[in-house]
Amino acid sequence: MPTQPLSQKEIEDRLRELPGWSVEDARLVRSYRLPDHFAATALVVHVAQVQQELNHHSDLTLGYDSVALAVHTHSAGGALTDKDFALAERVEAIAPGHGAH
Repeated sequence: MPTQPLSQKEIEDRLRELPGWSVEDARLVRSYRLPDHFAATALVVHVAQVQQELNHHSDLTLGYDSVALAVHTHSAGGALTDKDFALAERVEAIAPGHGAH
């Protein structure tokens, strides 16, 4: 059974629980600042591990002291689904441990 897209109201409700996250170009996005390049790289590796566990992958962009994520569900026609928010919630849980803000 394919993953069902969320309604606009469901998306808005879920975003209230994820400060710093927003929707841009039909993707759930967030950028983090980190203390330095090593911390940013460590966060990328940790996010990659979470993505493997969830079998759901975002676009990750690594900068010197920043990490950006953008995610949507390909199998739902590029819409936002519970999978996207589950990934965002997991990333929010691990990011502070890397000094992200």
